[in-house]
Amino acid sequence: MSDLADPEISVWQTIEQSARNIFHRYGYAEVRTPILERTQVFHRSLGEGTDVVQKEMYQFEDRGGRSLALRPEGTAGVIRFVAGRLQAMQNARLYYLGPMFR
Repeated sequence: MSDLADPEISVWQTIEQSARNIFHRYGYAEVRTPILERTQVFHRSLGEGTDVVQKEMYQFEDRGGRSLALRPEGTAGVIRFVAGRLQAMQNARLYYLGPMFR
């Protein structure tokens, strides 16, 4: 593990921007989902018995007693996002970038 600073950050930003440019060229739109999600989002999409849910997911209860998790992957959050906007999302092409935690 290592920290990043310039010029390494500039290299990563260039790579990320290149990826965004390619996605946009082919009609994809970026979607950003929360880094913290309700644990239930991952239980529903990945399955209760999967290794990700059972062993690889960082989860905790907040002060209100809600079960939350750091997102271990992006698909579950995107599915939740699309499900809430089905009519507007017909034939949508989406991509996501960001940290995942396992």
